[in-house]
Amino acid sequence: MPELPAYESHLSASAAAFLVGLPRRKQKLVLDLADQLAKNPFRLADYSLMDGGGRTVDNAVMGEFLFTFWVDHAAKEVRITEIIKL
Repeated sequence: MPELPAYESHLSASAAAFLVGLPRRKQKLVLDLADQLAKNPFRLADYSLMDGGGRTVDNAVMGEFLFTFWVDHAAKEVRITEIIKL
């Protein structure tokens, strides 16, 4: 069976700003979790909401963080719009 092309994770400016504010060890953890989202873009989210632009965004609790994201299958990207520490 052929391997599916890999997806990449992309952080919004807001998610990147959150990441930069973390200690280096937590930065690595968050980036690893973002990569896990990209490796499984078809995963079921914990819940979905509509963003301000009317797009459905998924929310997934991963460890001590909540990731808000949407998947652009055409571009093979997981767009992470927000990360919150729980």
